[in-house]
Amino acid sequence: MDKVIAGINFAAPSHEVARQLIGVTVLVDGVGGRIVETEAYDREEPASHCYIGRTERNFSMFGPPGRSYVYRSHGLHWCLNFVCREDGHGAGVLIRALEPVAGLDLMRERRGLDDERLLCAGPGRLCQALGVTRAHNNLPLDAAPFQLLPADQPLPVTVSAGPRIGISKAVELPWRFGVAGSRFLSKPLRA
Repeated sequence: MDKVIAGINFAAPSHEVARQLIGVTVLVDGVGGRIVETEAYDREEPASHCYIGRTERNFSMFGPPGRSYVYRSHGLHWCLNFVCREDGHGAGVLIRALEPVAGLDLMRERRGLDDERLLCAGPGRLCQALGVTRAHNNLPLDAAPFQLLPADQPLPVTVSAGPRIGISKAVELPWRFGVAGSRFLSKPLRA
């Protein structure tokens, strides 16, 4: 069953959704920015939280599509994912970085810094700046507190793909997508 939000069908494979999300604006209670970096994950590859099957931690990643999956990374930082594929499959897109465009003063307060470039450059920083916590897990992306706005068309940037970062399995998959040359990326893209 299709689930279209901001012009993107979240029932599609996660690597397709991850690329299409570049340029989409995500807001949480009106605070957020343009997505400049994503990573795709699917239950069929061992870097995914879904590879081991459904658990209490990852249940929301199994659908339905167009919902949030929020988890704590290494016990330190929250990470925001958008659920993809059909209900029960287990796939999603990690939102790695944003170009901040709305609520910058609140982001600066939450992050305790002024440098706009570092407000949302990385999944943990992004969640801190947007105020995302476990309370945002398993919520629909087309209802408050979330709002997704379509990318300006045609997208005036080059989207590059490369290997995901911070993982040790399935590193050969080119499922990290980002705006080539963006100063807001968590780390430079490499082919």
